[in-house]
Amino acid sequence: MKYAVSAPQATLLREIAAASDAVQIAPGRVHTAWALEQRGLIQRTWRGNNHVAVVTADGRFYLKHGKHPRQVQAEKERLKGDAAQAARAPADGAELISRLQSTSGKITVPDPAPQTRGRWRAAYYDALHHGHVPEGHKLRWNGRQRGDCVFTLVDEEAEKAAQPPPVPAIDVPEVLDRPHPLVRATRKVLGRSQGMVDTRGRAEVIPLYVSRPLVNRALRIMHAFLTEAESRGYTAETQTDLERGEAVHTVAIVIRGHAYPLALTERTTRVPHQPTAQEIRQQEGNPWTRPPKYDEEFNGRLALGSLANSWNSYSYSDGARWTLESRLGLLLQDLEHRAAEGERREREQELLEAERRRRWYAAIAQAREQQVEQHRAEFLTAQVGAWQWAAEIHAFCQTARARTDSTPVLGGEAQWLEWAEAYAARLDPLQHPLSAPPDPPATREVLREIARVDGYAYPWPFDSDDRWALSQAQSGGTGL
Repeated sequence: MKYAVSAPQATLLREIAAASDAVQIAPGRVHTAWALEQRGLIQRTWRGNNHVAVVTADGRFYLKHGKHPRQVQAEKERLKGDAAQAARAPADGAELISRLQSTSGKITVPDPAPQTRGRWRAAYYDALHHGHVPEGHKLRWNGRQRGDCVFTLVDEEAEKAAQPPPVPAIDVPEVLDRPHPLVRATRKVLGRSQGMVDTRGRAEVIPLYVSRPLVNRALRIMHAFLTEAESRGYTAETQTDLERGEAVHTVAIVIRGHAYPLALTERTTRVPHQPTAQEIRQQEGNPWTRPPKYDEEFNGRLALGSLANSWNSYSYSDGARWTLESRLGLLLQDLEHRAAEGERREREQELLEAERRRRWYAAIAQAREQQVEQHRAEFLTAQVGAWQWAAEIHAFCQTARARTDSTPVLGGEAQWLEWAEAYAARLDPLQHPLSAPPDPPATREVLREIARVDGYAYPWPFDSDDRWALSQAQSGGTGL
């Protein structure tokens, strides 16, 4: 629970405490009142259509002592056990180091009271000044004044080994003797403008938007960056994309198939607009017109990175304590990490797609087995039914002839029984060699209904003779 009270909250609390009746809370101070209520300093309720509040006993305690009563009670409880906690602290630096070595090099003391914190502090300085810290290690302490005390015994060699290698710097030449082809092409289209240079709307050049005095520096930076990228096996190429019906020209670094567009711009600062004589005359003639309040002026800081409207942002610029030239290595490393991450995601997608393909073909193969099984079951059921029907006809004919002992058989009846027995013989499947029926056609419509999948998600695996035509590699390890 938070006990601290901000200045607006303290002001509202004093106003509520000073009133003899419940104070109505203005709509703009509802959140402030809610914060005081969460701390238990006031009580709120509805009166009509507004909130009203009264101060609580905790609130009056806070106004009198400057602390929340629960905070005071917690501090008392903490101090109450201070002596016992201090007794469990290490007696000297040797014991502190011994404890650290037995606990994987880290000890955390949760927000100790003053006496306990002092004992741990004494052990820390004893370890530093009396040679208890092992050679090749550092003893660190966080939380000297407040909060948790965290003591860490660090192996310097292991810490150095765990640090990432330094980022290689990219040297920017002072003079361009043999500029990069894209830099050379950009020079040719700069024009004669003395105020600023904007090549963002031109194809086959580097997108620049800088003031004229920074053009030479911008070109040297781009030469160094593009040359370094190509020396690492990447390519630098111009690209033209269509965005909202307009052509957007960029230069991109392509790293293992992943393109990262770049533009070099000079940052701007908003300054108050100074109306021109023409704007003043226009406003005098048309009083309803208003000149802009601010102008954007170049501030001399260059930035190199993604386009301004790019969803995938990567950009480095001049800062108060560094230059863009010193950040070129970081930018290229950033692009390399993005390319590696892109490759990782592509591999994951490929594995997911391969798994989806395997499951789809497995479902189709299982559906084919079910289709063949069902077809054979229906055929067998029909055979058994025909066999039973033929046996019943034979039994019927035998019964009919058995009664000839008492009743003479007429000519028509004899012919009918002969035909019935012949018909039963034709029905009986046991009168011929038994064999499995031909498999049914492996059509998309039937199998997708059985498998409950999209029948057109992947190439159909059966040929015109209803045989599985794909290899196991093509079907993800599934086949019939």
